[in-house]
Order: sequence, then C-alpha cells, then structure tokens
Amino acid sequence: MTKIDSGEDDVLADFEHARLATLDSLGLLDTPPEREFDAIVQLAQRLTGYKIALVSLVDKDRQWFKAKIGLDVDQTPREFAFCAHAVAADDILIVPDATRDDRFSSNPLVTGAPNIRFYAGVPIRAEMENTLSKRLPLGTLCVIDDTPRDVDPGDMQLLVELAHLVETLIATRLSAATAVRLAEERSRTLRTLDRKHRQLRQAERMANVGSWRLTLADSQTEWSEQTYAIHGVPVGDGKPLDKALDFFPPKARETIATSLDRTMRTGEPFDVEVDFNNAQGEYRRVRSMGELEMDQGRPIALIGVFQDITARFMMEEALRHAAHTDDLTRIASRGRFNEFVDDKIKATFANGERCALLLIDLDHFKAVNDRFGHHAGDEVLRVMAARLKADYLSNCFAARLGGDEFVLLISDQAILKDLSSLLSRLLCDLQYSVSANGLMLNVSATIGACWLGGQVNDRGQLLRNADAALYEAKKIQRGSAMIAGKDELILPGQAKTAPLRLIQP
Repeated sequence: MTKIDSGEDDVLADFEHARLATLDSLGLLDTPPEREFDAIVQLAQRLTGYKIALVSLVDKDRQWFKAKIGLDVDQTPREFAFCAHAVAADDILIVPDATRDDRFSSNPLVTGAPNIRFYAGVPIRAEMENTLSKRLPLGTLCVIDDTPRDVDPGDMQLLVELAHLVETLIATRLSAATAVRLAEERSRTLRTLDRKHRQLRQAERMANVGSWRLTLADSQTEWSEQTYAIHGVPVGDGKPLDKALDFFPPKARETIATSLDRTMRTGEPFDVEVDFNNAQGEYRRVRSMGELEMDQGRPIALIGVFQDITARFMMEEALRHAAHTDDLTRIASRGRFNEFVDDKIKATFANGERCALLLIDLDHFKAVNDRFGHHAGDEVLRVMAARLKADYLSNCFAARLGGDEFVLLISDQAILKDLSSLLSRLLCDLQYSVSANGLMLNVSATIGACWLGGQVNDRGQLLRNADAALYEAKKIQRGSAMIAGKDELILPGQAKTAPLRLIQP
C-alpha cells in the first residue's frame, strides 16, 4: 500500500476547501431550474443520443443536478457519484462499461437504477474567489447510458464545447463587468458549435440576453446583436442615449436615467427591471444591469447586460393576481386585503384623512347550503360580492375573508361623512332571497364597523373592534349593523340609527 505524505493530504484538503468555497460563493446549489442550463442538457442529449444528460455540481456530501434530462432524482450521495471522480482528477472521465471497471462495478447506481453502463463527463470549472489565476472544478457536464458504448470523438468535442458554455453561464453571475466579456466568449463558442449543429444557435436566443456599452464622452451606445433583437431594430450603429431612452415609457425612462446618473456619480452598479416598448410598439419587461468601465483610474464608459424577461414577469404577475383574487367571488382575497389595508392605514395617517372598516357576516348562509346545496350557497356569495362592488362603492376596497365573511375598507371621504346611512343602505343591498321547490330562504348581512384612529391604529385592532361590534349586532338582531364604540343599532333602510333601548333582542 502506498503511503500518502501528510503534505499531500494538506494540498488535497486545501484544494477541496477552495473548491467548495468557490462553489458556495456562486449561489448555484438548490436553485430553481433555469432554461439556459436546461437547454444545454437537452442539446447534449439530443445531439449525442445518450439517454441521460446532466449538469452536476459536486458538494461536500452529495452531487446535485442544476439541470437534468432523462433522470428523475435531483441529487445522489457523493460517494456514489461518477462525477466526483472527474472533479477529483480535474479531467475528462470516460467509462465505456461500468460493470467492468473496478471503481464502479459495485456502485448502487450501476447495480440498480439507473443502471449506469456508459459515462462521459467533462469538468465544469470556475475562477476561485478573489483571484483570476486559479480555475477550480465545480462539477461536470456529463452524459450517461444504460448500454456499454465506445465514446465518439465528435460527441466528446461537443461535450467539451457545451461544458465551456455552462462555465460561461455560471461566470455571468459573478459581476456585470465580466458579463460583457463572457457574453462574447459564449458567442464565439456558439458560432463554433453552429458549424456542426444548427440547433445550437437557438441557445443565445433562448437566454434572450444582450450586452451594451455607453461611452461617457459622447453618450453613444454600442449594442450586441441580441440587444438589437430585443429592441426590434436592425443591427447597426448605436443610438445616442436620448434616443435609446425613447423605448422606455416615462416612468421607466426616469428609473433608467436615474440609475445611469447614480452609477456615473457614485460608481455603484445598478440592476433594474422596468417596462419597455420595442420598435413595433409591443410591450416588454426588461432587466438592465450596468457598471462603470475604468481606464487608468478614469471612468470612460458604462457596460452591462440587457435581458427580455417578459415571459417570467407575465407569469409572476398572473400568479400574483391569482393569489390576490378569491377564486369563487373574483374579489380580493384575504391575503390581498392584508397587504392593502396595511398600506392604506399608513397613507390615511400620513394624509390626515379618515378610514373605516366594515366586517360583514351573512345570516342564514349555512341554511342555504343545507337546504339548497353548495351550488346555491356559492351563488349567494357571488351575488353578495358583486353588490360590494356597486358603483357607489367604487372607491372602497372589498375582499372575502373566507366562508361567508366579507370585509369592506372605506376611505372615500364623501361616504364617510355619514357612515350610518351607508350601513343602512348596505343592509338593504345585502338582502337576497333563495328559492327552489317551493322553499324560500332570506339571506341578510350583519355588519360590524370600526373607525381608524386613536388607539385603533393597525389592522389587527381594526378587525378585533369590528368583530366585537358585529358580535353585539348579531346578539341583538341579525340583519343590523353597529359601529364600535357607539351604543346604537343600525337597521336596513333607516336614515337614523335606532337606540339600543328600543330594540328587543
């Protein structure tokens, strides 16, 4: 047995420590799938014909897959990882038949699913943190098959080039300054691959990222081809700054101009997402990053990257709208109400205005469900929600808290001059009859109201006080309303409130 020198152990330990530190600094582990990385493994599988293609990152105790195709799991223990051998050697690893290789023949990934036979992996390297002199292997771009195979030289060259593309994608995360240089490097790699595979030309378009440069002396812009494509204009000379800003709506234009000015004044990089209209007048959402380019200690230009993120933005907006909208009634959800009322409370205090919250509970709603079915109950909820969106309430905010409970936030100063009359009108509007097969049930609403102000200065206190007023109103007479702090009951359709002593519970 060969004895390993303790000095060699120290070198290996330092190498692994630096490698793991670099991997951690990139923030790649356990991140969601990204279409740029997914596109690379799809191309690797499609163009080589192997069943599995992976971008694998080797962590301390596991290998985790940043991108995968043909495999269901997201990670495996490091002790079973073929990729760990390629990382340790910092070199290409080819295993024509794992069952005949002493290193892997008893490996659970060979003896069981996914039944690895062939493996080829190319190390993916990144620059060690705080230095440009050392590139460390983070993982591999690899292809796997369940049939023993001899590697094709053309396939290996393709994997090497695709591994370089993965490295370029990772490197763009480090800083906006290096993003331009790495984008050019990626473009050169793509052009090389395009001579062999036309499909690979789609990769940059799939990323939808371009680069730009703004010279400070004359405000002239230089754009990469993809930046022109995002703008919807032919490739040509850069536009002056004032013309380039014309693609942005006024608010977005101000954001971009302010960001550019701040970076030029302070040297701080910027990263903004704004609205954008291309040359065809089509709406887009774009992300722009930039920082200063220095020459002998003097700023000479702004450099950065430009990305069309419309699809992602639209998806996020759709998800946000769905989360903020009650599915049944199509008015605001409880979550949206919580956000809105907190902002409104701050604005109300800041503007010295009044605000009131109405907690609305439907009477006899359970009986509707029990006697006529949940479809009838659902219709009652939709009707009540629609009435809370009536024209005279257009400046109010209505939401469904859940079940048969609604809330109405009133900040319309004209309506608030006579809150009792509004409550009386609402009690009338929220009366509804349900009938079927000779049976009829009358649904009404009981309301508890609370003014914002004094000790009532947050959402929780507003809701608690309104709920207490609602409880008192229900205890005395369903289909009525009470305002927290006032000993009077409000009935439907009455101009004046009814003193409690005249109401028989």
